[in-house]
Amino acid sequence: MTEAHAYAQTLGEEQSVWFKISPFVSADNPMEILMRMSEKRGSCFPVRLKSEKIYFLSDIEHIRHVLVDNVDNYNKYFEGLKPVFGKAMITIDGALWQKIRKPQQPFFHPGVYEEYFPHLMAAARSKIDEWSDLAASGEEVEILEQTWGLAADMACRALFDREMPFNPQAVFGAVKAYTDVANHKAIRTRKMSGEVDEVSDDEEAAQAIAAWLSLPDAISGAKPIDHREKTLLKMLQDAQGDPDAPEFDRQQVLDEIKQYLWAGTETTALTLGWIFYLLHRHPDVAEKIRREGEEVYGDREPTWDDIQKLNYTRAVMLETLRLYPPAWALMRTAAQRDEIGGYQIEPSDKMVLSPYMVHHNPKYWENPDVFDPGRFLPGRIKKRVKYSYLPFGAGKRFCLGGQLSQLETVLALTMLLRRFRLEYVGDGPAKFSASVMLTPKGGLPFRVHKLS
Repeated sequence: MTEAHAYAQTLGEEQSVWFKISPFVSADNPMEILMRMSEKRGSCFPVRLKSEKIYFLSDIEHIRHVLVDNVDNYNKYFEGLKPVFGKAMITIDGALWQKIRKPQQPFFHPGVYEEYFPHLMAAARSKIDEWSDLAASGEEVEILEQTWGLAADMACRALFDREMPFNPQAVFGAVKAYTDVANHKAIRTRKMSGEVDEVSDDEEAAQAIAAWLSLPDAISGAKPIDHREKTLLKMLQDAQGDPDAPEFDRQQVLDEIKQYLWAGTETTALTLGWIFYLLHRHPDVAEKIRREGEEVYGDREPTWDDIQKLNYTRAVMLETLRLYPPAWALMRTAAQRDEIGGYQIEPSDKMVLSPYMVHHNPKYWENPDVFDPGRFLPGRIKKRVKYSYLPFGAGKRFCLGGQLSQLETVLALTMLLRRFRLEYVGDGPAKFSASVMLTPKGGLPFRVHKLS
């Protein structure tokens, strides 16, 4: 049995996290339901799904307790995502997590981002060429395919010293097929009816798993761009043969690559997608971003120093991350008994810490549902309550690539908006799908128009 086939057999299982959350994810507005439940039942309330008790937390004191004060009692929960991440750093805890993370941290220190900048620029130029063709054709596109492809190209060039050795639209579609809860629910229904005993390799979700598993080898085998001596990929490959680092076996290296191809691109892709949606609704904000670019770097391309001066563009990104945090929920599993909000927490209880609910809480934010980039401009940002802004988590497991994602987003915004106007062509306002990430239900269809 192949690895892909083995993983495919877990699809639709009753114990799968996908199956358990499908009623909630399928709701028309899951975030609105959560907010109403929190208003009615408080900032810490339990929900029983099948055999598990899940607590939803939206008060920053409770969230700080889980992520910072008593962090060692709460393990990350990624059941059901083995085909996507395997045993990568994002899914493990404890001493092993520290050993895996430590040698990778230097590649995400802000001091090295200037070295990545030319490679991020190359990816942006490639996307500009692609969008020039799309503007000429008038073709309707799924903007998240476009932004995911850009983010993946940036990651491949900056972290791996490779041009993207795969079709980004195909990979985006493949992984979305796997993470689409509807696919799992349909498979579960057919299993329960006796229609199928096992998941065929022809199933869309099963094919998606196989496609995804092939990517790390494609990247490792691709030709280097500049033969750089210090890259994340080279570090991982060297560690594989290091007898002093036995935890970095071949599978660990492959899984780390997968982690950066999805977790390392999804945040940037979703943030850009939601920004373009907001800018369609607020064209004056798009014009301010364009004017800021003209004032800072004129007709030339931006330099590393120029990007640091784009305060308004950065504020738009930060406000979008507040309104639409890609990781709408951070899930943990209790290892031992605890008490939160008057509730007795038992081992194996699940904790859903919701940045979305914190970000939309009037206790912490004035007019929380209003799109106001100004709240992140210098002067106002200092008034923010600690732990009231959590797009990348908090504590020792704060997202390693969060600052790189922000750099990629600001660069992409200033480069693309100076040349293009994006028109949202959906049938109505975007709705949410709240599975692992906060994605637009049904996608975000756009047309790209070239500015004169």
